[in-house]
Amino acid sequence: MIANILAIAGSDPSGGAGIQADIKAISANGAYAMAAITALTVQNTRGVSAVSLVAPELVAAQVAALRADIRIDAVKIGMLGDGAIITAVAQALHGLTAPIVLDPVMVAKSGDRLLVADAVAALRDVLLPRVAVLTPNLPEAADLLGMAQARNTAEMATQARALLELGPGAILLKGGHLAGADSPDLLATRQGLTPLPGPRHATGDTHGTGCTLSAALAALLGRGVPLAQAAVSAKAYVAAAIAASGELSVGGGQGPTHHFHGLWRVIPG
Repeated sequence: MIANILAIAGSDPSGGAGIQADIKAISANGAYAMAAITALTVQNTRGVSAVSLVAPELVAAQVAALRADIRIDAVKIGMLGDGAIITAVAQALHGLTAPIVLDPVMVAKSGDRLLVADAVAALRDVLLPRVAVLTPNLPEAADLLGMAQARNTAEMATQARALLELGPGAILLKGGHLAGADSPDLLATRQGLTPLPGPRHATGDTHGTGCTLSAALAALLGRGVPLAQAAVSAKAYVAAAIAASGELSVGGGQGPTHHFHGLWRVIPG
């Protein structure tokens, strides 16, 4: 049976991040993608110029309509925008037993803020205790904890443990913001820490990597893949998508990863 995965996130018209990236990543990882839109953005590969949040009751209604009709095997949550939408999503998902993967989207790679500052507490207090896996990058982890950004793998471990204390089932802390030739991630559960090493690819085409990783992880968890294996597979998928990004020609700024790098190479013609 093919898994059904619900992505709750904002729209990126350039297709590299947000709900568009989620749908691509879920599909590429063998699951059926559904979407509830939380925000419309005006953006391209060079940056975000406008954001319009969807009314919280409409976000909740999208989720309710899907829950009333379709089996949901996992949920990926991305951009939420403000505290009212965070609360609406938490309430709309109440009672759902499927795993929830939360990518705490706060700031776009262009530097544009996608979660208002006073909503961080709502994200931390209302939603984090309900999710199976939290997938922050280093700036997001620091923001959630009110700490300075981790500068090395030892500080990553300290912050991953601190994030576990906020209630999520597990933390997949992304180390791409560290300096150096490597891009180390860290999976933290109450059973311990698992380093996820990986090389850093020399490309600027990394728009939407956080969205892509969390969506791939949700797809794999929804298919029943154990967490540790799903984290390794999702990271490998994103790394390959980054490595193949040069096959695309999308925009003049920070381009997207190649979500379908494995599929398009086998399509004839």
